[in-house]
Parts: sequence; C-alpha cells; structure tokens
Amino acid sequence: MRIIRDYHFVEPEDRGACAAIGNFDGVHIGHQSVINLARDVAPDAPLGVLTFEPHPREFFAPAAPPFRLMRAVARAHRLEKLGVEKLYELNFNVSLSNLTPEEFARNVIADGLGLSHVIVGADFCFGQGRKGTAQDLQRFGQEMGFGVTIAPLLERSEDIVSSTAIRKALSDGRPRDAADMLGHWHRIEGEVIGGEQRGRELGYPTANMSIDGLHPPKFGVYAVLVDVLDGPHAGSYHGAASVGTRPMFDGEHPNIETFLFDFSGDLYGATLSVGLVDYLRPELKFDGLDALITQMDADCDQARNILGAL
Repeated sequence: MRIIRDYHFVEPEDRGACAAIGNFDGVHIGHQSVINLARDVAPDAPLGVLTFEPHPREFFAPAAPPFRLMRAVARAHRLEKLGVEKLYELNFNVSLSNLTPEEFARNVIADGLGLSHVIVGADFCFGQGRKGTAQDLQRFGQEMGFGVTIAPLLERSEDIVSSTAIRKALSDGRPRDAADMLGHWHRIEGEVIGGEQRGRELGYPTANMSIDGLHPPKFGVYAVLVDVLDGPHAGSYHGAASVGTRPMFDGEHPNIETFLFDFSGDLYGATLSVGLVDYLRPELKFDGLDALITQMDADCDQARNILGAL
C-alpha cells in the first residue's frame, strides 16, 4: 500500500483511484462497507482511501479529551489488510481547513489527487465550516469529471454503527459489543516502553505501552489477544492486560500493561497490537502483594479459559 500525504505532489501512477473518503477512526464495519462499495463501483481502478492527519477534531480542539480509537499507523495497518492500495493521508492544516467545499472538490479531489470516483457516507460534510454535503459533492463531481456514490449509514439492530457508539461500548467495559461494530477486536497498538519492573518482581513481567492520545477503555483487567508485529518474537499470543493507573502502586498516568502467557523474551522496542476480548474486573487496591498475586493468578486462569474457547 502506498501512502500519499500531499495532494500537490502526486505521481501519475497514484492518480485515477476510486477512493472512500472519511476519518475512518476504528475502521469499523460501516467504514468497511464504504470501502467495499468503492471496490465494487470501480473494480478496475486502484482502491483508495482519502483521510486526514491529524483528525480534524484534534486540529480544532487540541485540548479536548482523547477520543481516537486508533493512531494513524494502526489505521494504515488495518486499511492495508482490507486491500487498500492507495492511502491518501492528507495533512489537515489551516490551509486545507480553509478550502471551501468547491475548492476542496476541485483542488484536492479533481486536480490534486485525480480521483476517478469517490464514495462518501450519507452524513458526509466537507469544506470550510463543514458546509458541503454529500449532495453538493455529487454536483461538483458532475461538473469536474469524477463520480460520486453516497453510501447509506450502516445499522446494527436498532443502532447506527459509529465511532461514537464504539467509544461508549469501550467506556462501559463491553469490548465484545465494540468488536461487533468494528468487525474486529478493538486493538491498542504501540511500542513497548520501559516500566518500573514491578510485574517482573511479582512473577508477571508485562509489556508496557502508552495510551496517550487514545480514547481510554474502561480501566481494569482484560483477556487479550496479542500480536507482536516485529522483532525476533513476532507472532500471536494470548494474555491478560491491565488498563489504567495502577492504584496498588499509586500510579497517576494511565497506560496498558500486558502479560503474555507462556512467553519468555525481551519485548522492549517491539510493536504490539493488543486486542481487548473480555473485561474481567475493575482496577483494585489490595491489602498487600500476596493478595494482588492471588488475584492475578485468578485473572490469568479466567483469561486462559475465555481465550481458549474462541
């Protein structure tokens, strides 16, 4: 998959794609349906996705609480798995945000990227002040020579699948409900960083990762599926993870600490993708380390049973 970040400099071979447009936070089943529609509408054209980095919401409200379901690198990994050939990950800045809907259609879609066809959701808004609608884009496409297909919003039972609904499920400690809407386990992806070695001292060495910038799931202990994406230990593992602030040790900054079952090795610097499967319990503060270890033993036994049944 090729990643193009500047619509002013596009190689000839990167033009002519049929692209789905959106933020694609989480790459949920609604997003996947839009991408599949792009594949079906123009099967002979390269399959593309047009998205933005940073997320426009981050750009306009940088001090707001973290809301993203995945970072840009994780999103790219997921899109590549779906067969996307061209990822147009445009830098969302003042210049881009000030384009009128017509300027966006002409300067970015038609002239800049040279897209042959675009797919947008029924609730798609674009251009300065989000003034442009999906119907406006259809009109611009007719004038400027690119096709536009409007995809209906995807519903699951009585709910519309959305990143907002997925965030709510994760905040409530319902990762399986989130997975139903995502079409895959919700994953936290990142580099393993140094910790305080307390897990190793307790007999439970953990791989520690930051969750900065991400929507935090409900704090507590989870049964998890772990993919080590690089390095000598690359592969898939079962495990248990704690998300939160570690109240037993008076922690303040939230992170995720993952214990891999039946694993021995150094993961520092490796990239992990940790999939949340089931919420086991909230964070707790115990009377002593013996009580903590006893509970960790029980957590891991429960996680092994859950993951073994998948």
